[in-house]
Amino acid sequence: MLKELGIRIGSSFLDAGCGEGSFSLPASKMVGNKGRVYAIDISEEAVNLLKEEIEKRNIQNIEVFLADIGKNIPVENETIDVCLMANVLHGFVANKEVESILKGIFRVLKPDGMLGVVDFKKIEGPPGPPMSIRMTPEEVEEIISRYGFKKRKEVEVGKYHYAVIFNKH
Repeated sequence: MLKELGIRIGSSFLDAGCGEGSFSLPASKMVGNKGRVYAIDISEEAVNLLKEEIEKRNIQNIEVFLADIGKNIPVENETIDVCLMANVLHGFVANKEVESILKGIFRVLKPDGMLGVVDFKKIEGPPGPPMSIRMTPEEVEEIISRYGFKKRKEVEVGKYHYAVIFNKH
């Protein structure tokens, strides 16, 4: 998934809703010493686990923030090359937080920045959220495109997930 987003040495990467860092940690290797990873989550437990892992691995290029991205993304305007929202959009939509979050992501992305949305396929059964809040890639595109993003491509991400990649425009 990270390769699909075009992350490379020197990139700035925002993991919005990073959890325990399953994307932040590999992204730190991809961006290298010249790049930067910003990992943000509202869960203090997840943030603390990620910080422990960063310390254990002696990683220098990840900044971790305990923050509600619906209220504030603690990153300067137009500094991010790539933002990823993995397995979190459905919750933001269900909680009616999507507008403030997408406006915040638009603010921090560079003019040519990319947004990747990974979410659970709209199929029955675990893993994932209830069917009532799952979305199709088309529904994701409809929502995201309202906030200044244009769909670039859709990618199959394993048995349970898909990704839709957008450009800021």
